[in-house]
Amino acid sequence: MTYVVTDNCIACKYTDCVEVCPVDCFYEGENTLVIHPDECIDCGVCEPECPADAIRPDTEPDMDQWVEFNRKYAELWPVIVSKKDPMPGYEERDGEEGKLEKYFSEAPGEGG
Repeated sequence: MTYVVTDNCIACKYTDCVEVCPVDCFYEGENTLVIHPDECIDCGVCEPECPADAIRPDTEPDMDQWVEFNRKYAELWPVIVSKKDPMPGYEERDGEEGKLEKYFSEAPGEGG
């Protein structure tokens, strides 16, 4: 099992989760985070830290696409290990439907 970041993170990018991760398996894109599924140790400490409920276990239905999404971008983006402010406008976008299609950017984040 692994945990993955879903589209609820896109355009919000809370980073509360990265500070509690004991193995630094979060990677930062321009407007979202991902978890490297091969580095995640399945401890689950990140899941309750996410205000957007964007971190889910891969054992839930329809998570295969998110495992591959997280794996792909974790290989491309820089690791992030410290908390940053959420994105501007995150309050309005938290819980919005269709965020992957509307807002997702493949550009890497700053890392850090």
